[in-house]
Amino acid sequence: MRETPRPQGTAGDTGSELPQRRPGCAFAHTTGASGSGTPHRSDGRPPHTPRGARHTGPTVRPGTTPPVPGRTALLVSVVSGLLALFALTTWQIAADGPLRGLDERTGRALVGHGPARLTEFLADLGNTQIALPVLGCAIVWSLVRGERREPLYAALTMAAVPLLVVPLKDWIARPGPLTDATGYYPSGHAATAAVAYGAAALLLAPYVRRSWMMPVVAVLLTAATGIGLVLRGYHWPLDVLGSWFLCGLLLLPLVLSRRSRRRSSSRTPSC
Repeated sequence: MRETPRPQGTAGDTGSELPQRRPGCAFAHTTGASGSGTPHRSDGRPPHTPRGARHTGPTVRPGTTPPVPGRTALLVSVVSGLLALFALTTWQIAADGPLRGLDERTGRALVGHGPARLTEFLADLGNTQIALPVLGCAIVWSLVRGERREPLYAALTMAAVPLLVVPLKDWIARPGPLTDATGYYPSGHAATAAVAYGAAALLLAPYVRRSWMMPVVAVLLTAATGIGLVLRGYHWPLDVLGSWFLCGLLLLPLVLSRRSRRRSSSRTPSC
């Protein structure tokens, strides 16, 4: 019985015939027109896009196609938003605007709610006797770990709180919910809590396994302080919100420094 002839070539043979291109299949690269061996894409496009030909703009990161919004644009948006909110709140309080009336009606309705001991404890979280030692321990820990810039930023941020809050209190001269005494906007206790717990969280986050938990704890402590201040009648709600907007601006340099250090450490090759 005759067998059908089969090709005699094997994997080790070196035949003289070149491989034939199958119909309907295009090579990924073909030889250049000059025959120099320079590869060209089958669709006529160059093999890669030159770095200098990529379109960039003042607010996008270079080398991205299509453009991706850069960190500068995000930073400008955050700063602009916090400034706008703080300016709006301050203007409404100083000019006795509609938001001030709504704020005072809301504050009067909230005063006295909740267990007295619990709300008093929450309000006390903004006392310097409690908040400053927390920040001090975080600064000492960072210094022991060899950091210098971030602990300095944290100390300067806390020092800026009275320098900004006290003149604003004297200028606005807002009475409190349960007293005719003035000097309640913005809240110094809310500002102290926001900066102390926020800065401490940023300093300690790199040394905690679940670093995301530190900002969450700081936000919860700051929010609890504001709630306690309002429920105990120590401040109006906008007194607390105005302090938070202001302290968000104060904490931005520390946030940016921490992010920069984290990016640089991630790019450092391990030995």
